Amino acid sequence: MVASLVAPAQEQPAAVVQHASDLAVGVCGTCHGPDGNSLNPMFPRLAGQHAPYLEEQLKAFRSETRGDPNAIAYMWGMASSLSDETIAALAQYFAGQKAGPGKPHDPQSIARGQDIFEHGIPGEGVPACAACHGADALGGSAFPRLAGQHAEYILMQLSSFQSNMRNVAVMHGVARGLHESEMKAVADYLESLP
Repeated sequence: MVASLVAPAQEQPAAVVQHASDLAVGVCGTCHGPDGNSLNPMFPRLAGQHAPYLEEQLKAFRSETRGDPNAIAYMWGMASSLSDETIAALAQYFAGQKAGPGKPHDPQSIARGQDIFEHGIPGEGVPACAACHGADALGGSAFPRLAGQHAEYILMQLSSFQSNMRNVAVMHGVARGLHESEMKAVADYLESLP
């Protein structure tokens, strides 16, 4: 009974939801696609991404603490004036969009990437990606959905983690043990997923 008396944390006033929807389509959609299914591999697909993860990233852009090159070039300025309410509504908008289909890649690369994703590379100290991102790469609230993400974007992010430009200790520890060919195989596998 008590739970029914508590309003959902994600509930937003209609005006905030409409403003976020307008921003998502008219501004964010320029790079990420109006439905969050970016066609340009430089910009991530946001459709179907977890709202808490999107909120965290938008707040990191706003506070200028996420430091990968595209964050600095594009997102710091875009997020600088967003309120917490607008960020939450934008996150809900993109989380509610249907993720587009995956993209085929070389079967050998996909198989190698799937093996790394599911089992890691124990001899190099690389854990299984699936341990955090889930068996189907659908992630969870704190861990991003990777299924169907652009391979080029994943490679950029892994390089940023590897160099510690994007300062996430866990991902730096994972990425530093990966060779470029291994990162590409994982990225190909992830982009091939629906």
